[in-house]
Amino acid sequence: MTKKVVYWDANCFLGLLQNEAEKVARCRYTTEQAEQGNLLIITSAITFIEVIKIKGKPKLKRSAENTIRQFFENPFIYIHDVDREVGIKARDLMWKHAGLKPKDAIHVATAILRKVPIMHTFDDDLIKLSGKYGDPRLIICQPEKNPQGRLFGDQET
Repeated sequence: MTKKVVYWDANCFLGLLQNEAEKVARCRYTTEQAEQGNLLIITSAITFIEVIKIKGKPKLKRSAENTIRQFFENPFIYIHDVDREVGIKARDLMWKHAGLKPKDAIHVATAILRKVPIMHTFDDDLIKLSGKYGDPRLIICQPEKNPQGRLFGDQET
């Protein structure tokens, strides 16, 4: 069996860490799949910083540092550095989409360059970019809750 790979935007991690009711069930399904060895979650190193505070959400308290640190040490999470190639790709995406924020551009660029087929986010502005870039085309969607036969963005036939 081939292990699935999914990219997580920082808001997925924050939703899980903040136990946000509308996000936690979807995110837990993904992490359960990863814990069982069926899935690898990739994210950018900027997530380490971004997960503390996302605009419009309350900042995590310093007391959460140990929980955050331990969570990111899970073997099913792979952290990708922000390097020159990611920076150039992110800048290119920002030229093409005037409203795209730098951190979001880094996430999308990282997923494209790592050839991750699916990116999970709760950001509607990023979901609008689904299927427009990458080879294979990057599907950008919310994490699925109990997909019942469908996995991570696969369409029913």
